[in-house]
Amino acid sequence: MDALSLLQDLIRLPSVNPMGRDLPAGICLESRVSDYLVDALESLDVPHERIEVAPGRANVIARIDSPRATRTILLDAHQDTVPVDGMTIEPFDPIIRDGRLYGRGACDVKGGIAAMLSAFARLSRERPAGASNVVLSCTCDEEHGQLGVSDLTQLWSDGKRRSTLLAAPPDVAIVAEPTELDVVVAHRGAARWMIRTTGRACHSSNPTQGENAIYKMAKVLSRLEDYAGTLAGRVTPHPLCGPATLSVGVISGGVSVNTVPDECLIEVDRRCVPGEHGPSAIEDVGRYLRENLNVDFEMLPPWCIGLTLSDDDNGLIADELLAHIAAIAGERRKIGVPYGTHASRFAAAGVPSVVFGPGSIAQAHTKDEWIEIEQLNQAADVYYRLCASGG
Repeated sequence: MDALSLLQDLIRLPSVNPMGRDLPAGICLESRVSDYLVDALESLDVPHERIEVAPGRANVIARIDSPRATRTILLDAHQDTVPVDGMTIEPFDPIIRDGRLYGRGACDVKGGIAAMLSAFARLSRERPAGASNVVLSCTCDEEHGQLGVSDLTQLWSDGKRRSTLLAAPPDVAIVAEPTELDVVVAHRGAARWMIRTTGRACHSSNPTQGENAIYKMAKVLSRLEDYAGTLAGRVTPHPLCGPATLSVGVISGGVSVNTVPDECLIEVDRRCVPGEHGPSAIEDVGRYLRENLNVDFEMLPPWCIGLTLSDDDNGLIADELLAHIAAIAGERRKIGVPYGTHASRFAAAGVPSVVFGPGSIAQAHTKDEWIEIEQLNQAADVYYRLCASGG
């Protein structure tokens, strides 16, 4: 199970997260990848489980125990990818060119799955003395709702969801994302929600008879832009992750050009820095709008709550990981990043966590996504060395 062959296989298996959109069923959800992972784990003859989280969506977990292990390491990577709109390469045909492998998910994050599975297979085959216990988790729905990691962390915290493979929390977690072999010890978290304005519909030939919800939303948007400009003074930037931010990414409203719209919706993205509390950040936005607007609006419940990763308690595992990276790929560093990962969920569940993997975030979600094959193989070696050691 070399990492390159595994990655080629995984790219051929579409696992697009529809992210609330109506996309072709033949490319959506993780079931094909989950089937492949189960078959691979059965061939290794290691304990494994496929845990359905939602229809067509499952977490696949496996475990290798070492007789003298003093800790348990969780290796986590997500199975889903973003959609393929606008791609200039064939998304599901892995092509090798100039030391790179191209295809959707090559970088984010099927490369991480392949490297982790390759290391896990090697551990299963070689059974190094003094190794850590290792749990491999391949989770679903990372790109949109985080259903998979939310379910996974309940395996050791909710008596109704217990698993024989993860009945107790791991001692540390390594989350695969494209970090160019640096170690992410801190990152921001995304708080996301919708704001709604309502009005009264009427024929556009006499708009005074109605109440235009889009005009109301325009005022909300103006105030949100003002609020975003005040964030640097409201929230101290994190030394590794940078400042807190706010952005509006989606707007929808109206049914036809000749009808005054009675509803308008926007989707808001508020990036929190370590030390911030996601719900409190959302409440602060609502308070600002109420104090500075003369129109009615509604803050709808968030679907992301802005969990961040702090570097307060993951220094030991980060240093250990950096030592293994240096031996294989040269010196790397601890960094912070502006995007979010599963590491924040594990940290919130009491597990010291870091993010490490092959590839560059600059290639994630791109029209010609690719990964350097050398980094892919180096990451597989690092995962193996970390797990083969007892800490």
